[in-house]
Amino acid sequence: MGRIVGKAQYRDILLGAGLLWATLALVLWPEQAMGAMRDGIKLCGNVILPSLFPFFVLSSLVVELGMSRYLGRLLEPVMAPLFRVNGSCAAALTLGFVGGYPVGARTAIQIYENGQCSRTEAERMLAFCNNSGPAFILGVVGAGVFGSGAAGLLLYLTHLLASLLVGVLFRFYRPAEGAQTRRSRGPQFHAASFSKAFTNSVTGAMQSTLNICAFILFFTVFLRILAYAGILEMLGRLLSALLAPLGMDQTRAEQLLTGLVEVSSGVSSLTNGTLSGRLSMAAFMLGWAGVSVHCQVLAFLGDSGLSVGTYVTGKLLHGILSAGLTSLLFRTLPLRSPASAYLAEQTQAIAQLDFHQALTLSAAAAWGLWLAFFALCVVQKNSGKRRKTVV
Repeated sequence: MGRIVGKAQYRDILLGAGLLWATLALVLWPEQAMGAMRDGIKLCGNVILPSLFPFFVLSSLVVELGMSRYLGRLLEPVMAPLFRVNGSCAAALTLGFVGGYPVGARTAIQIYENGQCSRTEAERMLAFCNNSGPAFILGVVGAGVFGSGAAGLLLYLTHLLASLLVGVLFRFYRPAEGAQTRRSRGPQFHAASFSKAFTNSVTGAMQSTLNICAFILFFTVFLRILAYAGILEMLGRLLSALLAPLGMDQTRAEQLLTGLVEVSSGVSSLTNGTLSGRLSMAAFMLGWAGVSVHCQVLAFLGDSGLSVGTYVTGKLLHGILSAGLTSLLFRTLPLRSPASAYLAEQTQAIAQLDFHQALTLSAAAAWGLWLAFFALCVVQKNSGKRRKTVV
């Protein structure tokens, strides 16, 4: 008992010291902190809110209206053998690939909370459905950071492939529980009316987006203060010393630390070094997603009881596999090869769109995807009625 009390006391001392340091940092560097806040608010207002809000509304409607159940019947032959989850989980995987962080994770949690999948299935999905969107990788990372549509395309393809590989690996997580099991507690799922589903989806999407913005603002200020205080440089020296046998220098160590905390800041810092090394590190950061994104997912988990460990393990595996695949493909299929050049031409125009055009396409893609889901559900429902009539 004394040991437990002692540990709690040490924890409280460390937390108190951390809060005291944070207060002093805000007093010593108020202009830098306010500048970071302004940058974060600009990012949230110009990018996060308009890009994520449509997909959050879409994901809520897909779950609340029961579309994921109709899609489940159609995609069960694919999802069950590959990932050992029922077909309803396909909505989380699809939206995660298109909408970006943390749309896939939020959809998987909603599917579980609505009783459309078991706890084990939800934990398997969380391990690999929370992915970066194509607009961020092709536009911000490919065209913005690397100045190459081919680089963005390579990162996006390896990002998707690594995600699917993680899903295949996590099919062995709790193998005794198959894809046919469902959530044991709670009432059976009943689709909501459109008016209720629509209002809940819009209000819930806005609340979720604001929660994400709160974490982005916090970590933007946090990283800026660490940099001005010299703590980031000190940690970079320690990490580079530990990883010196792997060829890690201080600059790369600081970039890695930044990416471990916040993915966009980490990727944006990759401005020097060999192209192969920069691409591999960017792939790892995109797969890992950063502590900021993980906190956003934790906010959605709430009291659901879903395992955080499986989610974090899946993201770590995603980062490692993405880095390995990127390094391998970069050597076997150089960016200047005919195939890479042709594919890059197809994505270069999309990657170089300005913000307003990209936002329009993002909203159009969200509602276009919703209409596609709706059409598939109608087809599936009508085919089910025909089978009943024949019987």
